[in-house]
Amino acid sequence: MGSLLWLISLSSLALKSALGGDVCVSGHDSGPVFEEQPTSLVYPEGLSQGKVTLSCQARASPAATYRWRVNGTEVQVGMESRYALVAGNLVINSPQPARDAGSYQCLAVNRCGAIVSRAANIKFGYLHDFPPDARSPQTAYEGVGTFLACQPPTHYPALSYRWFLNEFPSFIQPEDGRWFVSQVTGNLYLAKAEPNDTGSYFCFTTINMEISTKSTFSKANLLTVQPEANPRKSTPTIKVRFPAETYALSGSTAHLECFAYGNPVPKLRWRKVDGLLAAKTGTSAQSPSLTLHDLSFDDEGLYECEAYNSEGRDTYQGRINVQAQPEWLQVMSDSEVEISSELHWSCMAAGKPRPSVRWLRNGQPLSTQDRVEVTGGRLKVSNLALEDSGMYQCVAENKHGTVYANGELRVQVQAPDFRLKPVRRLVPAARGGQVRMECRPRAAPKPTLFWSRGTELLVNSSRVTVTPDGVLWIHNISRADEGKYTCFAENYLGKANSTGHLSVRDATKITLAPSNADINQGDNVTLQCHASHDPTMDLTFTWALNGGPLDLEDPVGPYHRVEGKETIGDLLVVSGQLSQAGLYTCTAQTVVDSASSSAKLVVRGPPGPPGGLVVKNVAETSVELRWSRGYDNHKPVNIEGNAELSRVIGLLPWMDYEFQVIASNILGSGEPSMPSHIIRTQQAAPSVAPSGLGGGGGDRHELIITWTPMSREYQNGDSFGYILAFRKKEAETWTTVPVLHVESCRYVHANISLAPYSPFEVKMKAYNRKGDGPFSQIAVVYSAEEEPTGAPSSLNATALSAFEIQVSWDAVRQPNLDGILRGYEHEREAAADRVRNAGPGTTARVAGLRPSTRYHVAVLVYNSAGTGPLSPRTTVTTRRPPPNRPPGNVSWKTDGSMVTVRWDHVKAMHNESAVLGYKVLYKHEGQASLKVVDKGKTSVKLPLPPDNAYVVLEIRSWGEGGDGAAHETIVSRDSVSRATRRFQRRRQRRLLPEEAASL
Repeated sequence: MGSLLWLISLSSLALKSALGGDVCVSGHDSGPVFEEQPTSLVYPEGLSQGKVTLSCQARASPAATYRWRVNGTEVQVGMESRYALVAGNLVINSPQPARDAGSYQCLAVNRCGAIVSRAANIKFGYLHDFPPDARSPQTAYEGVGTFLACQPPTHYPALSYRWFLNEFPSFIQPEDGRWFVSQVTGNLYLAKAEPNDTGSYFCFTTINMEISTKSTFSKANLLTVQPEANPRKSTPTIKVRFPAETYALSGSTAHLECFAYGNPVPKLRWRKVDGLLAAKTGTSAQSPSLTLHDLSFDDEGLYECEAYNSEGRDTYQGRINVQAQPEWLQVMSDSEVEISSELHWSCMAAGKPRPSVRWLRNGQPLSTQDRVEVTGGRLKVSNLALEDSGMYQCVAENKHGTVYANGELRVQVQAPDFRLKPVRRLVPAARGGQVRMECRPRAAPKPTLFWSRGTELLVNSSRVTVTPDGVLWIHNISRADEGKYTCFAENYLGKANSTGHLSVRDATKITLAPSNADINQGDNVTLQCHASHDPTMDLTFTWALNGGPLDLEDPVGPYHRVEGKETIGDLLVVSGQLSQAGLYTCTAQTVVDSASSSAKLVVRGPPGPPGGLVVKNVAETSVELRWSRGYDNHKPVNIEGNAELSRVIGLLPWMDYEFQVIASNILGSGEPSMPSHIIRTQQAAPSVAPSGLGGGGGDRHELIITWTPMSREYQNGDSFGYILAFRKKEAETWTTVPVLHVESCRYVHANISLAPYSPFEVKMKAYNRKGDGPFSQIAVVYSAEEEPTGAPSSLNATALSAFEIQVSWDAVRQPNLDGILRGYEHEREAAADRVRNAGPGTTARVAGLRPSTRYHVAVLVYNSAGTGPLSPRTTVTTRRPPPNRPPGNVSWKTDGSMVTVRWDHVKAMHNESAVLGYKVLYKHEGQASLKVVDKGKTSVKLPLPPDNAYVVLEIRSWGEGGDGAAHETIVSRDSVSRATRRFQRRRQRRLLPEEAASL
């Protein structure tokens, strides 16, 4: 024992010297594990009164102490006052770039070992001012693109850019597509200059750091836009291009910039050349900056930006390469290993580029030497000694980052000890079965183990087996095997033993085994299972399907235990499904043994999904599908001739398709196959012509032709456009023009020789890379109209009431129109406004006038180009207004199903029109009728509704000036008195049009 004690003492001294503490106590102490680690930060340069805190906290027993390194050199916390250590966190007061920038790491140490944190970089951010020098003015021309350079000052980290015009904060809003501010260069781009763009532009830059933000702006960039009489149109030219190769990290966000000059202002769209553009790009897929959030390796590929307008298109392509920081696939775990044995640990990490792996022990590099072998991510330590105990770290790194994994190694040395894992004191076993008795003492090095029964040493025989790791097996057990069994353990440090008692019980047996069953999908079935067992023990039943245990406790699940005696364990399968077919095993078990029996359940149902679906022989409108038949689920499949291929026809050319195949049988249709890969049919010339061909209108000397853009499914190929043909009606030759873009829907042909409202025959066809499609039906489109030259004649105006007149005239003859007559306008001089009357009619009513008022009226004709000259004026005077008082003293009397209503005569004033009679409006349940009474009568007899419902009566006078004010009252069959069954509202009200229509 003396030599062993000397070894322990020597190892303790070595560990104590290395880690500055006492020996790590097994079962009590634990090495450090980081809970907080430092993170990189950017600190504002020139912020002299601030401080930086780098976090570092570790869980350890005993508690860890902390040290820090900067650029590999120990930080002298106690030596310099600007450093402070607060519970492991490093605080740096008044940080300065020259002395404090660098890479920092924390070391957490206790007597079990040391670990080093990930590196955290402190960098200093700054944004200098723009130079004070004035900037040179720039000139651009209307309709032409240009840009203004930002030329930002020196800075760190990256800036964000905006521009404002003339004065702060009039920031430029790029929503209209003409403007774009590059967040790479800061430059301001203008797709098409306009004269009102002239002004002073300022580049506004902002830097964002964790604790502060700073902004500055440039001197004025004076831009003058020279106007052009006829700005020329131009095809798009891409001026802002993203890199040909873009490298981005998985999980980060990538931005690709693309912007073009052109007139009209080009539109932009993005596509992924070698795949489908991810949906996460959203609306950025039509903007100058394509944004890809949360990058994955599926986003790698070739991307294309296309700029297009009515004059043409331009494209640019570049590739995104997705790379990744290291990420652990496999790491080591804490291990307790006996002395003199071998340690094998391995770490595996993924990343792009592929990470390299190195090892640390107690914060120091570990390499191959003596008993240590390091091979990349594999570590082997042979003939372990106490000094090998400690904290180990596996470090994986590439140019994008570093990850650490920790593991604690404890090398054990101990005499055999059964206190934690003694032999089981009572071991029950079934008669005729077998029993396993374990012997697992704690010991290092590994002890020698043997068993005895009483004084008899047990050796291997036909019924008894003692394994090298100390497990005792006894087979074909009988009552004679009951008794005490003792395990003995011994190594060079000492001996120990532990004893258990073997108790023999009756065996468990299946007395009624489950039988095979055959059902249709959706049927119920009961599988029987009965058993016998030793009455001193509890019996339980479990069921398994194809070796997997079934949950019999779920009340809504398909499996239920049939209630009954303890010895009955029948299983009810509810609404059997295809997935529930297979081998069912019933197991009856006690604590000492078990017995099992199995039966097969066949579920017949619709066929399973076909497999191996592939698409071959892709043509313009057809493909060939091939597949392998799925499982028929015990019913023949309805496939003619057992086909495993099919020709799909009637497809559209140049369209993306994916396919699935479904099989069926007498029980129904099964699940579809997995979708095929997405394929695109071959290109073909367009097969249909554009629709909606029409046009007309526009400015003088223009022929405007419009159509409905063809949707994607009718384009049949790329490089798509239109060929437009037109000619003056009855001319022989056609003029043809190409229209280059699919989204175009309008073409303007301008020619000073075009006569107004001349008919043109127009037809159109589509084309693509494969050829031309058929021409459309010929449509007739008229050139732009000119204002009419003729005026209406024979104008006449008549007063209809105090508020309305009627105007009539003779129509304008067609040669004076220069277009289609759209209608007439009536000018009322007294009202100083015009009333438009659409259509060719030659009479019109003008309402909303003032009573007893003289009006001057004129009429003119109009078309889509404008209005013609005024007709000669005529005058008309509206009639005097009707009395503004309703009939008074209204009363009624009911007589069975009729009611008689009476009122006083209304007398007109001298400035009012005479009363010619009275109108009584009768309203009941949404229905209305009107009764007109001669002026000599002041009563009327009306029917009442058959039930007790009420009617509403409106009584008013009328005359040449129109309708007078109304008296409204309510009448019902069971009226008792006028005071209790009516309400009166006195108001001036004219008849509604639908009421007047009943006259």
